[in-house]
Amino acid sequence: MADASHPYDGIELADAVESVRNQLLAASARATGKDITFAVGDIQMEFLVELRREAKGGAKFKAWVVEAGTDVGAATGRTHKVALTLTPKRASTGDPVEVGNDAPVDLSNSGEAG
Repeated sequence: MADASHPYDGIELADAVESVRNQLLAASARATGKDITFAVGDIQMEFLVELRREAKGGAKFKAWVVEAGTDVGAATGRTHKVALTLTPKRASTGDPVEVGNDAPVDLSNSGEAG
Protein backbone atom coordinates (compact mmCIF):
# COMPACT_ATOMS: atom_id res chain seq x y z
CA MET A 1 0.00 0.00 0.00
CA ALA A 2 1.00 3.66 -0.19
CA ASP A 3 3.69 4.86 2.18
CA ALA A 4 1.88 6.51 5.09
CA SER A 5 4.84 8.86 5.62
CA HIS A 6 4.51 10.29 2.11
CA PRO A 7 3.85 14.04 2.26
CA TYR A 8 0.84 13.80 -0.08
CA ASP A 9 -2.62 12.57 0.80
CA GLY A 10 -4.14 10.00 -1.50
CA ILE A 11 -3.21 6.56 -2.72
CA GLU A 12 -0.98 5.28 -5.46
CA LEU A 13 -2.71 4.17 -8.64
CA ALA A 14 -1.29 0.66 -8.14
CA ASP A 15 -2.93 0.49 -4.70
CA ALA A 16 -6.31 1.49 -6.16
CA VAL A 17 -6.12 -1.32 -8.74
CA GLU A 18 -4.92 -3.77 -6.06
CA SER A 19 -7.92 -2.87 -3.92
CA VAL A 20 -10.32 -3.79 -6.75
CA ARG A 21 -8.48 -7.11 -7.22
CA ASN A 22 -8.71 -7.90 -3.50
CA GLN A 23 -12.41 -7.04 -3.39
CA LEU A 24 -13.13 -9.36 -6.34
CA LEU A 25 -11.31 -12.18 -4.53
CA ALA A 26 -13.29 -11.48 -1.37
CA ALA A 27 -16.59 -11.45 -3.31
CA SER A 28 -15.69 -14.77 -4.91
CA ALA A 29 -14.88 -16.33 -1.53
CA ARG A 30 -18.13 -15.05 0.01
CA ALA A 31 -20.21 -16.46 -2.83
CA THR A 32 -18.89 -20.03 -2.58
CA GLY A 33 -21.80 -22.47 -2.62
CA LYS A 34 -24.41 -19.89 -3.62
CA ASP A 35 -26.96 -20.87 -6.25
CA ILE A 36 -26.40 -17.79 -8.43
CA THR A 37 -23.04 -16.89 -9.94
CA PHE A 38 -21.89 -13.82 -11.84
CA ALA A 39 -19.27 -13.75 -14.56
CA VAL A 40 -16.96 -10.80 -14.06
CA GLY A 41 -16.72 -8.83 -17.30
CA ASP A 42 -14.41 -6.00 -18.22
CA ILE A 43 -13.78 -3.59 -15.37
CA GLN A 44 -13.66 0.07 -16.33
CA MET A 45 -11.86 2.33 -13.90
CA GLU A 46 -11.35 6.07 -14.20
CA PHE A 47 -9.16 8.15 -11.92
CA LEU A 48 -8.00 11.71 -11.65
CA VAL A 49 -4.28 11.35 -10.96
CA GLU A 50 -1.39 13.64 -10.29
CA LEU A 51 2.08 12.77 -11.51
CA ARG A 52 4.72 13.57 -8.92
CA ARG A 53 8.48 13.27 -9.11
CA GLU A 54 10.06 11.41 -6.21
CA ALA A 55 12.55 13.70 -4.50
CA LYS A 56 15.11 10.96 -3.87
CA GLY A 57 14.46 8.96 -7.04
CA GLY A 58 15.74 11.40 -9.63
CA ALA A 59 13.64 10.90 -12.75
CA LYS A 60 11.08 8.55 -11.16
CA PHE A 61 7.44 9.56 -11.32
CA LYS A 62 4.46 8.06 -9.50
CA ALA A 63 0.77 8.47 -10.24
CA TRP A 64 -1.25 9.37 -7.15
CA VAL A 65 -5.05 9.19 -7.20
CA VAL A 66 -6.53 12.56 -6.28
CA GLU A 67 -9.12 11.85 -3.62
CA ALA A 68 -12.71 12.98 -3.93
CA GLY A 69 -13.15 16.33 -2.27
CA THR A 70 -9.49 17.28 -2.75
CA ASP A 71 -8.97 20.80 -4.01
CA VAL A 72 -7.33 20.15 -7.37
CA GLY A 73 -5.98 23.70 -7.36
CA ALA A 74 -3.95 22.84 -4.25
CA ALA A 75 -2.15 19.99 -6.02
CA THR A 76 1.58 20.36 -6.60
CA GLY A 77 1.60 18.91 -10.12
CA ARG A 78 -0.66 18.54 -13.10
CA THR A 79 -3.70 16.33 -12.86
CA HIS A 80 -4.58 13.87 -15.60
CA LYS A 81 -7.57 11.63 -16.21
CA VAL A 82 -6.56 7.99 -16.51
CA ALA A 83 -9.09 5.44 -17.78
CA LEU A 84 -8.33 1.72 -17.56
CA THR A 85 -10.23 -1.28 -18.81
CA LEU A 86 -9.17 -4.46 -17.04
CA THR A 87 -10.22 -7.98 -17.97
CA PRO A 88 -9.88 -10.16 -14.87
CA LYS A 89 -8.42 -13.64 -15.38
CA ARG A 90 -7.13 -16.31 -13.02
CA ALA A 91 -3.33 -16.03 -12.89
CA SER A 92 -2.88 -19.80 -12.66
CA THR A 93 -5.13 -20.78 -15.60
CA GLY A 94 -6.00 -17.66 -17.59
CA ASP A 95 -9.69 -18.52 -17.10
CA PRO A 96 -12.27 -15.74 -16.70
CA VAL A 97 -13.35 -14.95 -13.15
CA GLU A 98 -16.73 -15.86 -11.72
CA VAL A 99 -18.09 -14.57 -8.46
CA GLY A 100 -19.87 -17.48 -6.82
CA ASN A 101 -18.10 -20.68 -7.83
CA ASP A 102 -19.49 -23.97 -6.51
CA ALA A 103 -16.01 -25.12 -5.50
CA PRO A 104 -14.04 -23.45 -2.71
CA VAL A 105 -11.77 -20.67 -3.92
CA ASP A 106 -8.01 -21.27 -3.68
CA LEU A 107 -6.42 -17.93 -2.84
CA SER A 108 -2.93 -19.34 -2.24
CA ASN A 109 -1.36 -17.93 -5.42
CA SER A 110 -3.89 -15.29 -6.40
CA GLY A 111 -1.35 -12.47 -6.34
CA GLU A 112 1.17 -14.17 -8.63
CA ALA A 113 1.33 -13.44 -12.35
CA GLY A 114 1.00 -16.46 -14.57
